[in-house]
Amino acid sequence: MQALQLWLEQNFFGELLYTALMAMAPVVELRGSIPFGHNVLGLNIWLAAAASIVGNLLPVPFIIIYVRRVFAFLRKKIPKLNRMVDRLVRKAEGKRETVNKYGFWGLCVLVAIPLPGTGAWTGALVAAFMDMRIKKAFPAIALGVVIAAVVVSFLTAGVTAIFI
Repeated sequence: MQALQLWLEQNFFGELLYTALMAMAPVVELRGSIPFGHNVLGLNIWLAAAASIVGNLLPVPFIIIYVRRVFAFLRKKIPKLNRMVDRLVRKAEGKRETVNKYGFWGLCVLVAIPLPGTGAWTGALVAAFMDMRIKKAFPAIALGVVIAAVVVSFLTAGVTAIFI
């Protein structure tokens, strides 16, 4: 009972939700949401990581299933976005060879490396444009997200420990 009262007083739910929502955003993903949740919102590093993993994985099935249709719609209805769509398609196609060569592990590593141009969104785009089934792509992406979360969490906790 006391734990519930403490949880309600500190509004963990809102902070966890905000961290998860931030992780859902392309580019930011969990590389930004874990440090934000931990350093700005004051969440425990592992709670920030857990919320970020959930948030980062939520859009993945939708991207894999619907991104081609969304891109086709954007090309048809909003031609001004053609360059952006072309750039995203080229980005995904550029990673295709690595994923083809190494399969599951190639996609996993692509997602796991916490650098710009990698992550769950990129992995899902690559999977979609390679016509990978969600049953095959999602586990590789999920494992990559967990690995990235561990790496980012250790980097965040280490940097925080050094400067605070």
